[in-house]
Amino acid sequence: MATKAEFKNFLTPDEVRTFNHGKVELVNISGGTIGRLILEPGWRWSEDVKPIAGTEWCTAPHFQYLVSGRLHVKMADGNEFDLGPGDVSSLPADHDAWVVGNEPAVLVDWFGAVNYAKS
Repeated sequence: MATKAEFKNFLTPDEVRTFNHGKVELVNISGGTIGRLILEPGWRWSEDVKPIAGTEWCTAPHFQYLVSGRLHVKMADGNEFDLGPGDVSSLPADHDAWVVGNEPAVLVDWFGAVNYAKS
């Protein structure tokens, strides 16, 4: 637990990682890292991040809140589902995902973003 108040803003992230059709902004606070992913229409993990990660599936687990936009998620076990604004998801490793529609998907990720789009 924090011993002093601390605050940061995504307008001035500690780190930004860009990739085709998107970026992840990272804020380090109170010993942890929170990420904001901004995924543009046309983004798909297996096309835009897989070359950076070098793995068959996304191996970063996520605990995230979808602020806006829509995502389709496909798990390695074949399970598929859609996420929309207001959805909170806990995704284990081994998944693919892509933006659905013409609106960017914006997510806040409390777990997994620290390793996202990192080779």
